[in-house]
Parts: sequence; structure tokens; C-alpha cells
Amino acid sequence: MLSTSTIAKSLTRTVPRVFSNTSKAPSLRLFLRCQSTSHGNNNLNKNELPFKFSPAGPKLVKYSKDHEWLAMHADGTTFLGITDYAAAALGDATYIELPEADTEVDASDSIGSVESVKSASEVYVPVSGTVVEGNTDLESSPQLINSDPMGKGWIAKLKVDEATNKEILDKLFTLEQYEQFLKSDE
Repeated sequence: MLSTSTIAKSLTRTVPRVFSNTSKAPSLRLFLRCQSTSHGNNNLNKNELPFKFSPAGPKLVKYSKDHEWLAMHADGTTFLGITDYAAAALGDATYIELPEADTEVDASDSIGSVESVKSASEVYVPVSGTVVEGNTDLESSPQLINSDPMGKGWIAKLKVDEATNKEILDKLFTLEQYEQFLKSDE
């Protein structure tokens, strides 16, 4: 786990947090950086829904520089979550703000947030699409983000058109590229 001072040093900017039906309070967006070379397991959990949604598994799995992952299936159903690396840097999750179903999102939109004992961080969707559902299991068990961020701790299920998002998807990282990004960002 990171110390509070290490987290504070990793903060690079403050952005407004948008909540429906609540006041706009400032929150901190983290660009997470660890001093350790150990980055956990950023592989998708093959025993959980984001992988098992279709019999063949996801068509592609991509990672963003903001430490989100996408698992896209052949029918365009795409799961979104934060990486193991991000979950470890955030610390014990205490609250997850989920997106509402049928919400149209553009690439880089904030679709929710993760609050922990250490900090709060917005969750950004790297692609454009429509929210199908949020993972309501996180409402009663936010710790799933920590125990299984690459499986049971998925945040949202989206409907994404691969052709419309091709240019963006091409710029996102493969697992190997993401691991290299983590090493180069230390």
C-alpha cells in the first residue's frame, strides 16, 4: 500500500466531480504512480463475467493511460473497470459511484468515481458508447474493486461500436504495452 504522502505526491490536477442530485464538490484525479516495480496482476480474471460474457471470451482487452481496462466482446458489449495497479494505489474502496443505464458517453467522459480511505478518483471511459448497466454489486461491496478489479469489480457494461472507436482503440494499450507504460512511468 502507498503512504498518504506518496499518494499526495502523485496528484497532478484537480477536476470537478459531477454527481447527479448532489453539490459539486472538488475531487482529485489521480494519475497513479507507484515506486514499486511490482504491478500486481493486470490480466482479466478468466473466471468472471467480463471474460465469460461470450463463449469465446473478449475479442480484445485494452488499457488506458488512466489505468482503466476495457474487455470488448464480438457483439460490442464492453466491460470497463480499473486495473489492479490502480486499485492497489487507491487503497481500500469505501464507495463507488456508478453510471446510469442508457447514458450516452463520449471518449474521456467521467462515468463515475471510486472513493477510498486514501483518496477519490474519477473513472473515465476511454471510448464512446452507451452505458448498459453499472455493476450494482459494487454498491453493497465496494471492496470488490480491491479484491478482484479485473473481474468481479468491473464498473460498467457498455455497448460500443468498434468501427466508430477504431482510432481510439488502436491508441489504447495491450497488456504488454500497459506493463511497459507502468515501468516507464516510475
